[in-house]
Amino acid sequence: MDRQVIPFTTRAEFQQHLATCLSGARHTLQMFDPDYSIWQLGSSATEAELRRFLHAGGKLQLVAHDGRLIEREAPRFLRLLKDYGHLIELRRTSPQLRQLTDSFCIADQRDMVRRFHADHFRGEASFNAPQDLQTSLERFLTIWIESTPALVANFAGL
Repeated sequence: MDRQVIPFTTRAEFQQHLATCLSGARHTLQMFDPDYSIWQLGSSATEAELRRFLHAGGKLQLVAHDGRLIEREAPRFLRLLKDYGHLIELRRTSPQLRQLTDSFCIADQRDMVRRFHADHFRGEASFNAPQDLQTSLERFLTIWIESTPALVANFAGL
C-alpha cells in the first residue's frame, strides 16, 4: 500500500479510520486521549480488534487525563485488561499535561489517526506513512514519560 493521508471532519470518518488503524496493528498501539469518550473502547467491534491484536502478542500503551468513562462505559475493555493485562500499560497524565487537548492512535510506528482537538472531529489519518509520524511519536513518548502508572485497586485505575 502506498502512503495515504486522509483528512476527516466527522465522527463516522474518525471511527472508520480508527478501526482501520486498529485492524492493521501487529506490534504496538500507542494511544492518547483526554478521556476516550468517542473511541468506542466498549464496543464489540473494538474489543474484537484489540483482542486479536493482544492475542498475537501486540502491546498497547494508553494514556488519558481521566479514565472514569472507560471504567463506567467500557466493560469489554476492562475484560481485555483482565485477560491481557501483561500486554496493556495504562497511564494517567500528570497535572502539568492536563491542558493537552489533541487525540491520537499510532499503530506500529506506521499508521496514525489524529484529531487536532479532542472536542472536535477534524483530523487526519495517515497510513503507511512512517516518515510523517516522527513528531507524534516523540510527542507520545514525552506524554508517556511525564505520566504515571494508572493501575490501582479499582481495577482499571485510570
